[in-house]
Amino acid sequence: MQFHKYQGTGNDFVIIDNRDGSIQLSNEQVAFLCDRKFGIGADGLMLLQNKAGYDFEMVYYNSDGKPSTMCGNGGRCLVKYAYEVAGINKNEYHFLAIDGPHKANIDFNGWVNLHMIDVPLIQSDGSDSVLNTGSPHFVKIVDDAATYDVVRVGKLIRYSDKYAEEGINVNFVERLSDDHIYVRTYERGVENETLSCGTGVTASALVMWHNDRGFNRVEVTTPGGNLAVEFDRIDEHSFNNIWLCGPATQVFAGTIQLSK
Repeated sequence: MQFHKYQGTGNDFVIIDNRDGSIQLSNEQVAFLCDRKFGIGADGLMLLQNKAGYDFEMVYYNSDGKPSTMCGNGGRCLVKYAYEVAGINKNEYHFLAIDGPHKANIDFNGWVNLHMIDVPLIQSDGSDSVLNTGSPHFVKIVDDAATYDVVRVGKLIRYSDKYAEEGINVNFVERLSDDHIYVRTYERGVENETLSCGTGVTASALVMWHNDRGFNRVEVTTPGGNLAVEFDRIDEHSFNNIWLCGPATQVFAGTIQLSK
């Protein structure tokens, strides 16, 4: 089976072209492909599939082998793969993911800009925030994100009684300036910190808005690199026209034999 490996700010993915519909992967096979010691190694796996009315469909699995909700960096990487490998060359891409339709474009600098779903509500959990940007996210503002115990505290929140059943991604955010934040994320399904999480970066930027109404652009630094999130703030808890912007790069390609 042929595959490509892509990464977006260190958030890495196995990508497989399944437009002919011939590939049917079990959860165990996905987990094997994502295993960093016995397989290819990745935070997740994506299938690029045909879908009527769209340029393609994005089917996403976490590294535990289970189908999952929207992955922002994954979506950006899949658009770059569509352009570089799959021969889908468009000025603007329209694809379907588990959270609905998305559009995207590739900038002159190689960055992929991905339009995310609207966020109509940010809920409070004590002094922290909970919202859905295609995947569920918990956002906690901290003073020194670089030294924070992300894995220990993230696991406590993710497996707390309130969130254990469905799971939640946990983001730890430090404001560096009015329009610049630093984000580290504990991801469910990976059950560890990842170098970057696109939907988590998006959630964190919305919580850390700097313009009371209208257009915002928040620069985001993660352990894996830099991104930006652009959006319009409609009111206290409502946001639309949300774009996740950042690099997406091919790492390598190869073939692998799967056991049945």
